[in-house]
Amino acid sequence: MDEHLMRGRVYGADYDDPDPGPQPGHAYRELVAGPLDGLLLDVTGWTADHLAEGAALPTEIGSHGPGGRALYAPRPGDPRHWDWRGDTPP
Repeated sequence: MDEHLMRGRVYGADYDDPDPGPQPGHAYRELVAGPLDGLLLDVTGWTADHLAEGAALPTEIGSHGPGGRALYAPRPGDPRHWDWRGDTPP
């Protein structure tokens, strides 16, 4: 997928979604590096504990292919950016 098209897109938005960007009233974290670099993760309604843990996000474009997950965690001192920590197999 064209990296330019991924910028400003929300993780999980359909490729043909006419408005794949952030929505008003939602909270987002920017994913940095790894297979989901530049995507925004909608964390609306997440608890503080869940936000502190980060997330293992399903992706087909990680190093393990379909069924794998990309691990992202809050950046120390800048929790609005979540850094890639690696991929896990299915």
